Amino acid sequence: MKEFERIPVSKVERATKFITTGAKIGTNYIKHYSKKLIDPTMSRDKLHEDNAADIYNSLSELKGGALKVAQMLSLDKSLLPTAYQQKFAMAQYSAPPLSYPLVVKTFKQHFGKGPEEIFEMFSHKASNAASMGQVHRATLDGRNLAIKIQYPGVGDSIKSDLAMVKPIALSMFNLNPVEYDEFIYEVEQRMLEETDYRLELQRSMELSAQCKHIQHLIFPQYYPALSGPRILAMDWIEGMPLGERLRYGITPEVGTRLGQAMWEFYHFQMHRLKAVHADPHPGNFIITPQDTLGIIDFGCVKVIPESFYDVYFQLLEGDILTDVNKRDTVFEQLRFIYADDSAKDRKFFTGIFSQLVELLARPFRSDKFDFSDEAYFQELFAFGERLTTMKELRESKKARGVRDAVYINRTYFGLYNILHDLRATIDMRTAATVTRS
Repeated sequence: MKEFERIPVSKVERATKFITTGAKIGTNYIKHYSKKLIDPTMSRDKLHEDNAADIYNSLSELKGGALKVAQMLSLDKSLLPTAYQQKFAMAQYSAPPLSYPLVVKTFKQHFGKGPEEIFEMFSHKASNAASMGQVHRATLDGRNLAIKIQYPGVGDSIKSDLAMVKPIALSMFNLNPVEYDEFIYEVEQRMLEETDYRLELQRSMELSAQCKHIQHLIFPQYYPALSGPRILAMDWIEGMPLGERLRYGITPEVGTRLGQAMWEFYHFQMHRLKAVHADPHPGNFIITPQDTLGIIDFGCVKVIPESFYDVYFQLLEGDILTDVNKRDTVFEQLRFIYADDSAKDRKFFTGIFSQLVELLARPFRSDKFDFSDEAYFQELFAFGERLTTMKELRESKKARGVRDAVYINRTYFGLYNILHDLRATIDMRTAATVTRS
């Protein structure tokens, strides 16, 4: 895989790259419509493939916030055509890495010496590379270690990157500009936290200790003395990234066991700790040779305010859609609807969000739920596709939803997708022991 010798860090360099990417996308559209004049039956598949490749290639060179957005979008199978999903998913753990000299430079900035002066062995080649950083294998005192190294300039460019990616996101994915502006602040705050490896070290140690009782999960030990603001040292967990292992196949028994462990892991954090690992994509989990699940990345953690928690999880209560007064109160508190909405808007948004709540809460209505159920996920994805085409949603002058829900929704969406890929049947009653009554 190609390695980058440097990352564009100045605003001018990064803006130029965004502009160049926009021009390439424009050229792809011109080519597509020119060919369509000759062959009106031509599909948009080739256009999507070309655009996905051009966008990903540019973002993988820039790294940071923009590539992280692509990674997040890759999880939404209803929002993106397949070509984008497949290309952007590479940002989970197989993005092009930085060259070794840049790694050495980072070590010297923080420790005053290179990695080979600290470790007995340090791999020159990255084992995994994602949107914010890459991982190298090392050994010290008989321990196998994973050393996570942040890309240069990532934290400094997040705000400007998110501003520059806005026109591409709005035009290509039919996003509502009001909602984009409202919710991108939450995305920006979580991304800035992800660039603080001292915070990640603290959270990793705390959450690992608090969740270690959950069966079939393993967590690495972390090493503060070998870590710094842009370097994080932990045990190396042998195994395969979840996404890679899924390609080789997993038995229903193993899928259900790991899925149950993941379900309990998330609900214990959500309801007991009020702080949750909010980045559930296949690159953040390792399946070991013993078929246990390794949790390897606490960079993105959402702390759940008590006031938000008390309202949001009423959506799972059995009477939320039958008790109209309760429904409307909760919907207003979560800003699905507003007191000053027109009667037409109130009816439309109440209907849309009622359908969404019914769909997403359906697994909680059963003692056991089979996440391999294709009909359920087809219904879920079809509803998501409908949402992207609704004029009322795109043109709403009000943001529908609250910022605190962005990463909780994302967590559930990612969790459902992983459980579907695992073909897991989940005992929902165990979650009831830690959820609100």
